[in-house]
Amino acid sequence: MPPPHQFDTIILGAGAAGLLCAATAGQRGRRVALLDHGSLPGRKILISGGGRCNFTNIHCEPNRFLSQNPHFAKSALALYTPRHFIELVEKYNIPYHEKTLGQLFCDHSAHAILNLLLAECERGKVEHVPNAHSIQVERNSSGFRIQCAQGEFHSESLVIATGGLSIPKLGATSFGYDLARQFSLTVIEPRPALVPLLLGGKEADWTQLAGVSTLVRVATPNTKTTFVEKLLVTHRGLSGPAILQISSYWKSGQPIEIDFAPELAKGSKILTQVFEGRRDITTLLKALREFLPQRLAEHLSQTAAPKSWSNPALEACEQTLRHYPLHPTGTEGFLKAEVTAGGIDTANLQARTMEARNTPGLFFIGEVVDVTGHLGGFNFQWAWASAFAAGNAL
Repeated sequence: MPPPHQFDTIILGAGAAGLLCAATAGQRGRRVALLDHGSLPGRKILISGGGRCNFTNIHCEPNRFLSQNPHFAKSALALYTPRHFIELVEKYNIPYHEKTLGQLFCDHSAHAILNLLLAECERGKVEHVPNAHSIQVERNSSGFRIQCAQGEFHSESLVIATGGLSIPKLGATSFGYDLARQFSLTVIEPRPALVPLLLGGKEADWTQLAGVSTLVRVATPNTKTTFVEKLLVTHRGLSGPAILQISSYWKSGQPIEIDFAPELAKGSKILTQVFEGRRDITTLLKALREFLPQRLAEHLSQTAAPKSWSNPALEACEQTLRHYPLHPTGTEGFLKAEVTAGGIDTANLQARTMEARNTPGLFFIGEVVDVTGHLGGFNFQWAWASAFAAGNAL
């Protein structure tokens, strides 16, 4: 039997967080092994942002993240800001551009970001070990013992960067959560986030509008969080940035509320033409077409039509169009979810280092932790920030 491989630090998971953490620790002089059960690193990076990698967001504030402890992410996000990663991108002469709402994308391919991270790992003399299947972890007096298909590895410290459950075809598994439970850490129930919603029952007829897109404000009841972005109707329900955003806050059985005129000036009305002109279905449809695509206007002229043409009935119709209720029957699940909400309870971790409070030398970073960003580069920024925090503590 060959002797075990000895390292200062072992990192499990060669995604965004694992790669940057390995590079950070390696460049500090730590001997680092980066183990991954896949054959290729960074697969989720390569599909992100439509293949152009939305690598951060310049408006990265703590309120853009969802967690049972909304304050937990503040320390790491302050330690490693979007500017830090932008400087790394510029160091490698990667052209990028800003899209709407502060989102930064590569001009060309997401491969540029992956190549940057691999180059940084090479600078840190990180040893990448792919195809590390069947990983088993034990803790002993000198640190951690990892047994896998590629042999036996020993280290003083261990970082779990294995991600969540989203997009299983890219290799997502429950390994990180299972390992946390092995070391008596609490796991907040993982759920799909940034995911399309399904419609059924009486609202199944919405799917006949598949392909229709429009700007809306969307909210869930009893939350102060709203999003003004595009909604897209699909053949199964609703998607688009607005829906992906609110899906992270939506709970089964809840409705969502849609404002079909989010940019309408205060005091103005969608139905002004109806109030001031002929009160009939033709004028109603004309008024709706001022704000909405034709197919959607026609649909709402039927489903949200006033019960009569009196002022109170028109006022009620106006309110319906500004707070239109829909009742999702579920989500598209982890298969289509961009990220996983829930995960390792942050009460178990040190906020400045990501180290487990009950197990010195054990760290959890990235998506496996109960910190979930909004759509638009925030989850990558959490990956970079939590990775840098742990990498500097190893």
